[in-house]
Amino acid sequence: MAPMGIRLSPLGVAVFCLLGVGVIYHLYAGVISSRISSFRQRRTVSLRDVLALSIEAAVKGGREVKRIREENHLEEKSKGETKEGASEKLTLGDLSSHRRMFFLIKNTYPFLQVNSEEHDDAEGDPGVWSHDIPNEVKQKIPEDREVAADRITVWIDPLDATQEYTENLRKYVTTMVCVAVDGEPVIGVIHKPFTGYTAWALVGSGSNVMPRAEYSTNPPKVIVSRSHAGKVKDFIEEAFGNNTVIIPAGGAGMSASQPTFLVNNQVYVTHLTINLAGYKVLALLDPPDEEYEEADIYVHVTFIKKWDICAGNAILKASGGHMTTLKGQEIDYSGHEKNEGGLLASVKVDHKALVDRLPKRDLDKH
Repeated sequence: MAPMGIRLSPLGVAVFCLLGVGVIYHLYAGVISSRISSFRQRRTVSLRDVLALSIEAAVKGGREVKRIREENHLEEKSKGETKEGASEKLTLGDLSSHRRMFFLIKNTYPFLQVNSEEHDDAEGDPGVWSHDIPNEVKQKIPEDREVAADRITVWIDPLDATQEYTENLRKYVTTMVCVAVDGEPVIGVIHKPFTGYTAWALVGSGSNVMPRAEYSTNPPKVIVSRSHAGKVKDFIEEAFGNNTVIIPAGGAGMSASQPTFLVNNQVYVTHLTINLAGYKVLALLDPPDEEYEEADIYVHVTFIKKWDICAGNAILKASGGHMTTLKGQEIDYSGHEKNEGGLLASVKVDHKALVDRLPKRDLDKH
């Protein structure tokens, strides 16, 4: 006897499918709702909110940097070498700060493009933005601005001055966040973990750090990188004069026995050799937390990454200053992380006149 077949009516199939869809919707309704909400959020982002978030991210990253340094548990290793042959250090401070900063921003705005100097395979950090806007930000930026989220690129440097960090030269260490809109630096945050000071700016709205009262270009004090010095000494001497005073400053690797040169007791060009982009920008300004080597100009003649310089660029721009390539071109902070045109930074001086003084023959070689 042949086995009896089972027949399903079209109505039964339809009811079964509807029940299945209902179960799936019940299980994933929260995820679907979150996705829809996220899609709606993509339309615009409050720049004042993003500034407050950036400040909180830099501060929380800084806490990790400080904690690991004070525990003396750096787990130091090398990422490789720079083009100039200097060792690029990596520590637990870099990675822990990266996790705090990167995931705090991504957890708040998962649709924003966030570029960090560090990368690792660790699970996401559970950090959530407090949505607290500092009173200082509210006072200096009473009016908000909305920007389409797809126009924004975020750059973070979880630990600037890693070499100095390993040498326990704490005053030079910073964490930084920058927000670019259509490639232009708009928000800059530079936090100093060991003093607790945070410099911030929203271009066109306000800042909590000011320029100094006076600057000189005849002669200027020029601050440069110690590990990325390249041909900078000859470059600066050709631009601003052969009578150069080299002053040991700050970072390790400097010798107190280095010669200084004076002509008729006149200091011509001061060349400060320090390897830290955040600190160098603050050296052009008037931050209140501690003493800085005061510089008039910041020059970098070799390759540099955008997360090193974007925050400082925004802060200088908000103060009426400039940061350009050595040819005087604005730096585009969208796309890839490389800036191969060197940089010249200044504030309250004729920036174009400085560009015109730079040697043209070497620009394409750096």
